[in-house]
Amino acid sequence: MFMKKSILSLILILLVISEWSTAQNVNLKIHLSGVYSSKISLLPLSGAGALKPMIEHPGIKNGETATLIVPKDKLPGQFVLRFDYVEKEGATPYPSERYFFIGSQDLEMWVKPKAVNNPDSTYFQKGEKENALFAIFSTENGKRKEQLGLLQNFLMSYDQPQSKFYANGMEEYENRRKEYNSWVSSQINAHKDAFVSCTFPFQYVQPIVFKGSEKERMNSLIDHYFDGMDFKNPLLAKTADLKDWMNKYVNLYGAMSTSVALRDSLFTLAGKRSIEKAKLGHPLVYGWMVDYFYAGFESFNITQGMKMLQPYLDDPYCLTNKRQAIEVRLKGMETLVPGSLAPDFPWKLNSGKVIQFHDFKTEAKYKLVLFWSADCQHCKELMAKLYPWYQNPVYRDMMDVFAISVDETDTEISAWNKAVADYPVFKHKRAEKGIRSPEATAYFVLATPTLVLVDAKTNKILALPETVEQLEKEMK
Repeated sequence: MFMKKSILSLILILLVISEWSTAQNVNLKIHLSGVYSSKISLLPLSGAGALKPMIEHPGIKNGETATLIVPKDKLPGQFVLRFDYVEKEGATPYPSERYFFIGSQDLEMWVKPKAVNNPDSTYFQKGEKENALFAIFSTENGKRKEQLGLLQNFLMSYDQPQSKFYANGMEEYENRRKEYNSWVSSQINAHKDAFVSCTFPFQYVQPIVFKGSEKERMNSLIDHYFDGMDFKNPLLAKTADLKDWMNKYVNLYGAMSTSVALRDSLFTLAGKRSIEKAKLGHPLVYGWMVDYFYAGFESFNITQGMKMLQPYLDDPYCLTNKRQAIEVRLKGMETLVPGSLAPDFPWKLNSGKVIQFHDFKTEAKYKLVLFWSADCQHCKELMAKLYPWYQNPVYRDMMDVFAISVDETDTEISAWNKAVADYPVFKHKRAEKGIRSPEATAYFVLATPTLVLVDAKTNKILALPETVEQLEKEMK
């Protein structure tokens, strides 16, 4: 059903995705000191691969420099730079982490992993923008918010709420709250060209009904929670703060629940209200919000919440992670055509040596790249025809088959291990991250099975057959 969206919707989504393509790769140069050596990893704090290593450098020694190339499709964003360092040769590795921002600027860092968050020991080049701005904002914000917090605590605990003194205190608090929010707005406007300014709106302070009951205060916070938030800004979806901010919102509902049934009902209501707000904004933020509640409802097994989400999941304007991935691959498939160079990938030989697919030497005229899954019914049907056909010496001499499994779960992997024994003549490999693996991504695989016929000498694509009959026709 998803593939049958209107042309207008497809154009909109492709235009949205193209917004990110204007970015460029960023070089992150790291100078290591203070330890014998260290492995280096870069992990994004948001997106589908959040908190999973995106880039890994095997390691550098004291005094050496490593350069990580951060791909443009991950930028801008918030990241964790992880060091697994050893103080002395042969020592056990010890971890340290630094949270930071990457915008469009190439970065250079001088790092002592043992003091990775000490500005005197670990720092960026002179003129670095994003993290310097964040440090300045955080310092000033802490001072301003501390004063507001002291006044709020006084009003929450004062024992004579009917007194004139208390009324004056509420008036003073409201004036200071507005003044503080105005300052936050001024910082957003002054630094709107910096990605880090997208995190500033999460600091807004909502009004509080001090004289009301606890329920009235809670409802007041809920009613005003989204005040000042610009959901039309697509970069909100690339901040880690958005998730923390939404967790606080959902917890307001959770605090009012007295039973599992009421909790499920309140969480569903929270999702509905949040998504309707985000729906008026950018499709990427809209999609992020749906992804957020989908994960939450699935985790707590909230059936009514999942049902509530269905219309949004079916909305082509809602750019969930899954929809984005599909659209990116749909667009990429336009480049995967006969005559183009087949994407390269590593292949482990029986000897244990790893070579690139392009460098695989064969007397055969063709190479067939086959993406499949042992748990896929269509794959089973294809294999039932392809393997007996390939047993014909004529076809076997003409073509080498590189069967790449996208099985991921323990059950799927177990089925794949058994299935491999049924097709011993094929060359087999399991892509570690399945449909999200570099191999499947490079070939824009949307579904299995996927066949790509390649010229063995030039490594150029000859055809993308869908059946054994089409494959045989192309080979002739």
